[in-house]
Amino acid sequence: MGPDQHAQLDGFSLFLPFPSRVAVILLAGFWGWGANLQYLSKANIDVPSLIRYPHRQSASHPSHYASAYRLATLLTIPLVISLLIFWPVTHGSRQRVESLDYIPQSYFFIAAIILIQPFIRVARSGRFRLFTTLKRICVGGLAQPQDGKFGDILLADALTSYSKVLGDLVVSFCMFFIGDLGSTSKPNRKCGNDYLIPLVISIPSMIRLRQCLIEYFRVWQGGHKNGNTGGQHLANALKYATAFPVIMLTAKLRNYNPLEFYGFSETGLSRLLFLCTLTNSAYSFYWDVTKDWDLTLLSPLRDSPEYPFGLRRHRFFADRQYYVAVGIDFAIRFSWLARYVPGLVWLSDTEFGIFVLMFLEVARRWMWIFLRIETEWIRNSRGPAPDDILLGEFSGKLDAD
Repeated sequence: MGPDQHAQLDGFSLFLPFPSRVAVILLAGFWGWGANLQYLSKANIDVPSLIRYPHRQSASHPSHYASAYRLATLLTIPLVISLLIFWPVTHGSRQRVESLDYIPQSYFFIAAIILIQPFIRVARSGRFRLFTTLKRICVGGLAQPQDGKFGDILLADALTSYSKVLGDLVVSFCMFFIGDLGSTSKPNRKCGNDYLIPLVISIPSMIRLRQCLIEYFRVWQGGHKNGNTGGQHLANALKYATAFPVIMLTAKLRNYNPLEFYGFSETGLSRLLFLCTLTNSAYSFYWDVTKDWDLTLLSPLRDSPEYPFGLRRHRFFADRQYYVAVGIDFAIRFSWLARYVPGLVWLSDTEFGIFVLMFLEVARRWMWIFLRIETEWIRNSRGPAPDDILLGEFSGKLDAD
């Protein structure tokens, strides 16, 4: 590799190589899920019942959140070891960082063995459930409500927040096996061809879109019970569809070719991307607050005397936590606007900034899960919100399922 290629690596990439950055964000999901389970358990919300996961048969068995933490710890140990080996042998040398890419890249092979190895007792049933759910939803499948539909939706929604991380995971393997650059070099997010990474990033949204269509057809085949026409499922599908123009235009603008767009200038495409991203962010923020969390902040019911402004009647958390969650969700949903703000351009132009944005999106999804599960628990125990017919298969009390 030439000196110019070595010079492209910044200090952050020398300290935390590209494959390890991807691994850190992936691991955050395991730790975050453990925290979700622990906090919601203390709030007396039975997450296993909602996702149709078997309860512990004995008090001697570790709790669900303890098992999640154990698995996260088991997956974290080899990452820490790989970094403790990588740092001394590279000594911050750009050439060594690029030539020894197999050290951080090997972590993914070790993690895969831990996850699929049936002889490892840590979270064995949880790992099996994870893979069976992934197998079902990878083609956009969706279980019936009594078989864990809500768990399918939670995992598929989580994947949409990991779409860019999954894209970078594919990039790291592409750089490791193909081409002259190692996976610890400056990321080549066009590795393979112009369509590979955008396709990978699009897959989670495709999964959720198909799930929404499945829910719509289930309502339609059920005869539109209780006046539910399934229209909200189509509206939800449209929300995920708005991500595709953003992904396509972003990829094309990285390698702009005027011959492909027949008269559209680069400036014109940038403006079109702005409008598409604004539409996707605004639509998604509205859906988070109004449909996923059943809050009334963006609806005419916000001023009801029965609950604080913009919230809802039944709540498990402190009032201020809902307002903070809405503010954080808004800020991260529109964090892409940082590229237009002087002094914040580094968030979209540097590897550290990209890492921060990806991590923030995963943190937003972690926060979203708390309120989404709480909302589902309230719907199952007390009924849906007055203007909410999203569930379709709602059947009353959870214990009566």
